[in-house]
Amino acid sequence: MTSTPHRLQAELASLTTEAFRPELSEIDQLPTLDIARLMNGEDAGVPAAVSARLPEIAAAIDAVAARMARGGRLIYAGAGTAGRLGVLDASECPPTFNTDPAQVVGLIAGGPEAMVTSVEGAEDSKELARGDLDALKIGADDTVVGISASGRTPYAIGAVEHARSLGALTIGLACNEHSALAAAAEHGIEVVVGPELITGSTRLKAGTAQKLVLNMLSTITMIRLGKTYGNLMVDVRASNDKLRARSRRIVALATGASDEEIERALTESDGEVKNAVLAVLAGVDGPTAARLLEESGGHLRAALAIAGT
Repeated sequence: MTSTPHRLQAELASLTTEAFRPELSEIDQLPTLDIARLMNGEDAGVPAAVSARLPEIAAAIDAVAARMARGGRLIYAGAGTAGRLGVLDASECPPTFNTDPAQVVGLIAGGPEAMVTSVEGAEDSKELARGDLDALKIGADDTVVGISASGRTPYAIGAVEHARSLGALTIGLACNEHSALAAAAEHGIEVVVGPELITGSTRLKAGTAQKLVLNMLSTITMIRLGKTYGNLMVDVRASNDKLRARSRRIVALATGASDEEIERALTESDGEVKNAVLAVLAGVDGPTAARLLEESGGHLRAALAIAGT
């Protein structure tokens, strides 16, 4: 019987993301500019690999948005680079879309410590994934996205399997075909970017592919939920001077109003950009704008229709 280390070695050797490229075996002897050109050329192929999976990505997004519209959460689960990318995407949703921090959550095997260091054995534990999800009290309206370049990481697979058993929507994002992760999920997304420039360093092309897909999952879901008006971030949270300036600019772009009118609308709306835009376009005060948005489920276009604009 093959021992576990040898079995794992054979398993990794069969993965596209782990393949050795003999033509690059002397890359360390090349001038820096030549290495940079090679790496840039490798990266250029990633968007095409993502493009090949757009139908699967779109179907997953529509399913996520339907559940989040009912109050569900979007939860990413991964180990190492994949986990860090999930935490990154989740952490950027509150300032960009004014979501509650509990609405989009990133779980990384080993917890916060694993963001900056390797946690021994964490990625190999399905039990750890189940515990992390149980702490969040996963329900049928939630979505769990398992992320793993190899598509074989036990933590990511365990998260998807457990979430699915609880009735949650599940998505498996991998960078190899016929992956166990995609097979375990209701929506499998396999973005095959090929072998890495540095053998097995899946923080490179695979990481870039995962980042692009996660950008789509969160951003387009938020568009579907009415978090934008056209391509304007009308739900942006103005937590610093730059974002306050951006808020004023967004209101200006959406309404064409004068600086004085914009400042008045933002003041009446307690700095809420979407409310301020509605107040200006519909000619209503801040409290009325807030009521109209509540009646329309936060969708600005729907609120404008209610106001007869």
